[in-house]
Amino acid sequence: MGDFRGQVVVTDRGILAINAILLHIYKMNQMKHITLYFTMLLVAAGQLLWAQSPADYPANYANGPRFKALVFYTRHAEEAHVDFALQAVEFFKKLNYGNGFTLDVTTHLSDYPYEKLKEYDVVVMLDGYPSSQAEREAFEQYMENGGGWMGFHVAAYNDKHTHWPWFVDFLGGGVFYCNNWPPQPVLVEVDNPDHPITRNLPASFVVPASEWYQWMPSPRQNKDVEVLLSISEKNYPLGIKDVVNSGDFPVVWTHTKYRMIYLNMGHGDEEFTDATQNLLFINAFRWVLSTNKQGDPFRK
Repeated sequence: MGDFRGQVVVTDRGILAINAILLHIYKMNQMKHITLYFTMLLVAAGQLLWAQSPADYPANYANGPRFKALVFYTRHAEEAHVDFALQAVEFFKKLNYGNGFTLDVTTHLSDYPYEKLKEYDVVVMLDGYPSSQAEREAFEQYMENGGGWMGFHVAAYNDKHTHWPWFVDFLGGGVFYCNNWPPQPVLVEVDNPDHPITRNLPASFVVPASEWYQWMPSPRQNKDVEVLLSISEKNYPLGIKDVVNSGDFPVVWTHTKYRMIYLNMGHGDEEFTDATQNLLFINAFRWVLSTNKQGDPFRK
């Protein structure tokens, strides 16, 4: 646990408990009892530490894991996508320092039918998506019943060969259209500075190199989609080998009928080198969780 600062309210019950323990220790001369009573002292001290604090106390300490998160990735993907996924797994593990939540990592979505999937407050997909019919049905049921999803880059890839209409609708209606090559940094612009995901980000900033997917039609055309971040037109022409010259280019958005966020980032081993983009990822993760109809886990 980090530094504990602030005024703690000491209850009468806590003071009496410590006084009683100290009196017992004083009276006991047998060393075999010292360990027992010292343990009791620590328990009583802990009770004081977690005693009710003033209403305006700024911190909220968890007594156990706040939520459950499932992170999925596959090694059967493009090398650069796997590189990102492996770094992303470590990123989420660092977010779980101190066991603030239950984190499970899997490379097999087939192990998670709906009855098991629904135990999780959020599912994070790093470099893949449900492929079998059973996996797709489980994911659809999970999302239609209030599940949370955070998807990166290729986790949203779909084209004429995908044959999954529900998924296209879920993403806002866009199908993969084109991309730049090779991966490169871009200037992005915040579309909604008041959203919880973007309100502490600069109005525009440069993000690390990635391969950027453009979609057709643009998700922005869907009235149920809220675009949060887009590639600035100042980047055009974008690319060296494969060049994108124009077009609407959202890279972070949510379909408001679902508890979900999609981020186009996720190619290569440079994605976690920038503090602003890391903050974007954390904000997105927290937001999906905080909008759970079962309650905001960060307020518990």
